Amino acid sequence: MNLVGLHHITMITGDAQENARFYGDVLGLRLVKKTVNFDQPDAYHLYFGDETGAPGSILTWFEFPGAARGRAGIGMIHTLQLGVASEAALDFWQARVGGTRGEGSLRFTDSDGLQLELVVSSLGNPPLAAAHPEIPAEHAITGLEGARAYSVYANVEERVLTHTLGFTYQGAGEYVLEGSERRFNWAYDPAPAARGAQGAGTVHHIAWGSRDEDHLAWQERIASAGGYVSDVRDRDYFQSIYFGEPRGVLFEIATLSPGFAVDEDPAHLGEGLKLPKQHEHLREHLESTLRPVENPRTARVA
Repeated sequence: MNLVGLHHITMITGDAQENARFYGDVLGLRLVKKTVNFDQPDAYHLYFGDETGAPGSILTWFEFPGAARGRAGIGMIHTLQLGVASEAALDFWQARVGGTRGEGSLRFTDSDGLQLELVVSSLGNPPLAAAHPEIPAEHAITGLEGARAYSVYANVEERVLTHTLGFTYQGAGEYVLEGSERRFNWAYDPAPAARGAQGAGTVHHIAWGSRDEDHLAWQERIASAGGYVSDVRDRDYFQSIYFGEPRGVLFEIATLSPGFAVDEDPAHLGEGLKLPKQHEHLREHLESTLRPVENPRTARVA
């Protein structure tokens, strides 16, 4: 039984419209779903990804308007790595977003201060790209390649990753998930002295993809390994279980179906406010109180 690969990564933003502008227009991802937080329905939950909203391309945000910037610390992800096809693509992106160039990489931050790194893809993953009129197809972001977190024991093998979840340890805090469909780099770095604080620009959790038929078996495997794992949560677009890995990062394992087209035509993903079934009765209230968020793709067509 193998994980499929990365499913999605979820962050916090203090401004949903600016978040949509940066990821949907500057970076050229597609806003594939505009919905609300299951646990706090007065907060937006925005999903960005490739043209179809495929697992492995998805970045999501909870909006808490005006939230103070957070700070990554022990047990928190501090950097997301997004793939591009070539050094020429890095040249294009440096001209578009600025940042600091490294060997095969470009580092910059988003509007909330989240650390992003564009890297020349080396994992052999099929590209998962979105279309944008200002971004040549050969330079488009091709999906998520990796993430880095802080840990006290950064250079000690985490056996929950290798023995329970199927990651391969590369040494020096570096791991790779050899998923059945996609690969993903994961790493721990020595933690800074300052304590972390959740807020705008920080990562809330990371989710791994599971075949639908394996989902309950993953829940049982984690529990058998001594982990505390949640019950199955219906997230409308996938089913989820949650657990904290030993270094403190919140992990989720999510199914692949039913996907984002279950309640919207694939040609019109992200255009309407879609509410979780349990919150549909709040629609009138939410539509009158949530600040409108314009889909960058819709705005370009108008």
